[in-house]
Amino acid sequence: MSGKCNNLNSDSKKAALRLGFRFEGVFRQMFIFKGRSRDSAWFSILDKEWPSNKKRFLNYLKKINFDKNYKQIKKL
Repeated sequence: MSGKCNNLNSDSKKAALRLGFRFEGVFRQMFIFKGRSRDSAWFSILDKEWPSNKKRFLNYLKKINFDKNYKQIKKL
């Protein structure tokens, strides 16, 4: 599985790493958006890495990990 985000979006890049993705690299000047060149950061999870990530996701999504306002108690 792979994903990309704007290389300037540090929150998205941190989220990808928290979710278990590994940084693969940056495609420089991947495309023009709103008249500006955009670099895209690429991330991936290999099929052999998925089982351990799936276990983390399922534990994170358990009801006991959220308070009455649906706010997470323990982060990924």
